[in-house]
Amino acid sequence: MSTLAELQQRFQKAILLENFTPDLFAAEGALLAGGIGVYLQAYRARLTAALRDNFPVLQRALGDDAFDLLARAYIDEHPSHFRSIRWFGHRLVEFLDAAPGRLPHPALLDLARMDWAMRTAFDAADAAALTRDDLAALPLQDWPLRRFRPLPSLQLIDLAWRVEPVWKALNANSEVASEEPQRLPHVLLIWRPALDCCWRSAEACEAAALQALTQAASFADCCTLIAESGVPEPAQTAAGFLQRWITEGLLAKD
Repeated sequence: MSTLAELQQRFQKAILLENFTPDLFAAEGALLAGGIGVYLQAYRARLTAALRDNFPVLQRALGDDAFDLLARAYIDEHPSHFRSIRWFGHRLVEFLDAAPGRLPHPALLDLARMDWAMRTAFDAADAAALTRDDLAALPLQDWPLRRFRPLPSLQLIDLAWRVEPVWKALNANSEVASEEPQRLPHVLLIWRPALDCCWRSAEACEAAALQALTQAASFADCCTLIAESGVPEPAQTAAGFLQRWITEGLLAKD
């Protein structure tokens, strides 16, 4: 008889290959043959369900059959290595980007990016938002060195297509036909100030300033970055960004 560790390794191999052969288990084959079929089917079915949950809009855009074929290909190349299947699919965008032919339209890759960013923002740590009163209490002389911190949920994703209207319609299961996405490189901001995620596009200058804040840049550093972008009146632009971020609940309270 095999040791428990050997039996577990063979069992895992059979599930990953979806192929039970008695010789894999030698003397144990007859004992396992009756029940292993359940596991052979359940492994991919459970991981496919996790991908459907993590990429709901992509799944609706592709349809059940096409998404299931995509899921099988992904599972074969990237089997789960997490204890929790919540994070299964973390390489799906990379997987699709490496072989664009897997998708019938290139804009679907951006739907996948938005799906994953929304789920990541939703599961991010909670944090109290910085308020106008908090900002008013900060002495003006302290502003330059202040390191305003975005919410932990903030995601900045580069999109090549204007997929937001399509994503919104499919996410709501709307039957209203939306226009075909137009190619439009831009940055999308996604964050969760409370229970629901918010999102909007951002100009390159604003996105660069927010990205700098995620890397612990000071307010003065952000003003310099904005000035270097060629924006007129950079100080006023920086102040305007700050006011908007506070109104939107995008910055975290220390």
